[in-house]
Amino acid sequence: MLSLSTFLQKWSASGAAESSNAQSFTNDLCDLIGVAKPDPTRPDDSQNTYVFEKSVVGRNGNVKKIDCYKRGHFILENKQGAGPATEEKALSSVGQARQRARKTGHGKRGTRSWDTAMEKARRQAENYARLLAGDEIAGGGRPPFIMVADVGHSIAVYADWSRAGGHYQPFPDPNNYRIHLADLEDEDIRERLRLIWTDPLSLDPARRSAKVTKKIADRLAKLAKSLEGKYDTETVAGFLMRCLFTMFAEDVGLLEDHSFTRLLEDCRRKPLAFLPKVTELWDKMNTGGYSLALDAQIRRFNGGLFADTTAVELNEDQIQLLVEAAESDWREVEPAIFGTLLERALDPRERHKLGAHYTPRAYVERLVQPTILEPLRKEWEAVQAAALSLVNDGKDDKAVAEVETFLQRLADLRVLDPACGSANFLYVTLELLKRLEGEVRNLLRDLGQGQISIGLTGATITPENMLGIELNPRAARIAELVLWIGYLQWHLRSTGDLSDIGDPVLRDYHNIENRDAVLTWTNKVAKLDDGGQPLTRWDGQTYKTHPVTGEPVPDEAAQVPIYELQGAKAAEWPEADFIVGNPPFIGTSRMREALGDGYTEAIRKAYKNVPASADFVMYWWDKAAELLRAGKTERFGFITTNSIKQTFNRRVIQHHMNQKKPLSLVFAIPDHPWVDSVDGAAVRIAMTVGEFDNAEGILQSIEEEKFLDDFATVKLKPIRGKISADLTIGANVAEAIKLKSNERMASMGLKLHGGGFIIDRNRALKFGLEVLPGLDDHIKLYFNGRDLTDRPRNVMVIDLLGLSSEEVANRYPEVYNHLLITVKPERDQNNRKQYRDFWWILGEPRATFRPALRSLKNYIVTPMTAKHRFFTMLDMSILPDQGLVMIASESYYITGILSSAIHVDWALANGAVLGPTPRYNASRCFETFPFPEATDPQKQKIRQLAERLDAHRKTQQAQHPKLTMTGMYNVLEKLRAEEPLNNKEKTIYDQGLVGILREIHDELDAAVAEAYGWPADLEEQEILQRLVDLNAERAAEEARGLVRWLRPEYQAPDEVRGVQSEMELDTAAAPVVVVAEAKKWPKTLAERATVLKDILLAADDPLPLDSIALAFKPKLTKKRREEAAGLLETLVVLGQAELDEKGYRIG
Repeated sequence: MLSLSTFLQKWSASGAAESSNAQSFTNDLCDLIGVAKPDPTRPDDSQNTYVFEKSVVGRNGNVKKIDCYKRGHFILENKQGAGPATEEKALSSVGQARQRARKTGHGKRGTRSWDTAMEKARRQAENYARLLAGDEIAGGGRPPFIMVADVGHSIAVYADWSRAGGHYQPFPDPNNYRIHLADLEDEDIRERLRLIWTDPLSLDPARRSAKVTKKIADRLAKLAKSLEGKYDTETVAGFLMRCLFTMFAEDVGLLEDHSFTRLLEDCRRKPLAFLPKVTELWDKMNTGGYSLALDAQIRRFNGGLFADTTAVELNEDQIQLLVEAAESDWREVEPAIFGTLLERALDPRERHKLGAHYTPRAYVERLVQPTILEPLRKEWEAVQAAALSLVNDGKDDKAVAEVETFLQRLADLRVLDPACGSANFLYVTLELLKRLEGEVRNLLRDLGQGQISIGLTGATITPENMLGIELNPRAARIAELVLWIGYLQWHLRSTGDLSDIGDPVLRDYHNIENRDAVLTWTNKVAKLDDGGQPLTRWDGQTYKTHPVTGEPVPDEAAQVPIYELQGAKAAEWPEADFIVGNPPFIGTSRMREALGDGYTEAIRKAYKNVPASADFVMYWWDKAAELLRAGKTERFGFITTNSIKQTFNRRVIQHHMNQKKPLSLVFAIPDHPWVDSVDGAAVRIAMTVGEFDNAEGILQSIEEEKFLDDFATVKLKPIRGKISADLTIGANVAEAIKLKSNERMASMGLKLHGGGFIIDRNRALKFGLEVLPGLDDHIKLYFNGRDLTDRPRNVMVIDLLGLSSEEVANRYPEVYNHLLITVKPERDQNNRKQYRDFWWILGEPRATFRPALRSLKNYIVTPMTAKHRFFTMLDMSILPDQGLVMIASESYYITGILSSAIHVDWALANGAVLGPTPRYNASRCFETFPFPEATDPQKQKIRQLAERLDAHRKTQQAQHPKLTMTGMYNVLEKLRAEEPLNNKEKTIYDQGLVGILREIHDELDAAVAEAYGWPADLEEQEILQRLVDLNAERAAEEARGLVRWLRPEYQAPDEVRGVQSEMELDTAAAPVVVVAEAKKWPKTLAERATVLKDILLAADDPLPLDSIALAFKPKLTKKRREEAAGLLETLVVLGQAELDEKGYRIG
């Protein structure tokens, strides 16, 4: 084994030559810490589990090499910087040349260029971790560690205990993650590295502290049980919480080391001294001052915990339990599980579950990361890029200001858990945010700001940032305690002591509210029976053992009153930037049993978007979604049971996804193992994260599930795409953009703004229809949606567009008089001047769209809202109501394409939903739809089938006046579902010849699929994905000048030919950026870096600067192009992007 002195002497003098030194340095390090060296590389890469130069395949198929890799353990990336120059500047030309030739590697250590190089190396290693697949992650996930070695100088260590490859964080914390060569003299440091090589999971703080935490909770539970019957539960709970925090205080240096333990040992010998001594100590911890019990000056703790100093009398054995608990190392307690175990220990009904499982921290992080940390880290990466860009421009002060602004953003954050329990989620969030804060402070220090105080003053994250709502008062108090223990633990680990924590040590921020999170009421009235006695029910919590089966059954003696809640309404939540949590697992069938009839009925009335058959958790989901869409929070994430995918729960999600201001699911796991915090039972849950946007998300599904240490470890497979309400992935139709080929072809029908415009035929004849010259052009049949779906009303509309009021009065006086009485009074009250001044003209006559119809004899229409999507041809003598969408074409070929299942699928995916009825939005359903490039024979076939379809329906309706489109398509739907028909439906089948209707549709669907060159039996999601891809292709063509006009003679009359030939395309042109909405050049550098990364992420291929510039509107000026180029180079330097001969891309 290599000696430490030899290792240090050899490598402290190494030069800045990474390639020649890296492997030798790694081998010597292995010798030093006593582990095996990497194996030789084998031809079969699956066998290369511990090697130098491990191959991984990049996003675009390019092969990358990991410097050193050990499967399931670590990724090591080697770089080598150079030390600062220590010799004097040479005077001779030869000496100066020698100094210029000396290698500097990846920058001089201690400079910004070195910091940047090390950050780039970390991101490179992170990217390698994400690229690992197959056998490399089959054993439980990606390596928990990545390391960046500056050969001969230091090793930076980062960990990701979720092993999902999301983000590796400085380990053990941002102040101590870099191991310098001199630090290797510390045996603890060498042991840390040895474990990274041999047993990395043993370094997981949650695993190491779980045993300590469970041991302590066991002691407290025994003591709590021994006090039952002597003191009430709440008194015992408060007493034990003060005991345990006092134990924690002595172990972290807030009290003299072992001082409380010695007090307990003395009291064990003299139990009568326990009550007065502990009471006196806690009194001093409340106010600060000299404690006689400890014979020491005590800091002021307060924070509400010591406002009540009540202690209880204990005997010798009971004090011994406290001594045993105090002897544990409270610095190792894991707050993420301690709260759960303490809550069980203090509750007599839950104490028997103390040995049950608890929710592992990795599960909690799996939701907290995408909900809170990932969006913040995206911001942070942009800030880093902006800061480096400013430094490169010599604007150091602005760079510091950019970073400080983000630090203040973190300090101002508010995170809400509206069902916080004992603060499991809030504590994990607090720690992860503190880690991010540490990285921000490190960058400020690198920028020359020095070490900023991380006390309770200034811009820093504290328990005040964590907000909670909890119904259980004991759990609410435990939550506050857990947050403070976690915060002080972190402070101690990252700074070494707690001396800079100001008094009072604990602050009572009132950030954990003890109340109902989803319902509030003005009055609670007990329900009485006929005899005036209160009605009661089982409390939903208390069980007894069945005398025969031995199974727990409800204890009928545990009764609570039944209440009616008066003035009930949805509860308000405090303002928060992010919302995360694990609301109660109560299914709809158990709500009355668990919550009572009065509460269940009240909450179902208070939440209009939640169906009565939805689970209890959906009230939290709906509340958070409303806040999100109102712009009052940035993201929310919840744990729910996996029944969220079922119909009634799914409707809540669908409602919010279908609104004008929709939300999207940006992360979801439909099925995941979980541990119920109430009873430790294994359950299956779903995770969902919502964001206010119409964006793609990451759907993770379990590929493999293994049990390790009593918990299921899972291997997850991520898929990017549009996540649907049923938590499946689908095509992101929202990214489809409007095509020029379809523009000015579709519009809503006429909007009246005056009921007097509608008349029947008899009145029209009295006005002079078919008699007065020209009146037939101004009174026409008028159809709305129901005229098509049901039976026609046979009404007419007065349409006087193009005539002045004087012309109407002179030519058609009876018409003028009718409108003067029936329309003008209503229009006179209208706020819009145009409606008042031109009262005889329809409110929205679609004047700008009428030229599209001028040369046509017929046009295509579809109801805007209809259960079944169908298209039909109307004669130009019929005018459409606003409830119809008109398409300016008389082509049955276009009618056939629109009537096909391919277009109907597209319309359903892109359109909104009005109640239960799909809505056809022309801008999203028609203008984005890519028509096929059909041959002439294919067009002819589709044209004939569409004409046959339209004629069949109209013929059957003419023969049977009561036959409706809705009726025929209802029957067709049942036929396709192979459901039996009732007598009424059989009549419709016969009258509509629905069997033939089905046959025509099937032939039409096959013909349209053939025109696209696709199989006729594609699944809906495959159809949608192909249409999204085709939309992007057409948009790229149009950006290069090829537009496939639907009606070139109308849309592009100046073009000699309607469609350019393929030969006219510049097939060698640069890639075109296709975006659903042109980007605006943001105001700040950080926002610009973010939008540039988003453009690169959305592209399949590398993009040159010219292509990137096309994504912006207005067009980038020369100065902005230069700024974009500079930022892109900065992203490359930081490892956030890559550059090759084809352009920029995300690695």
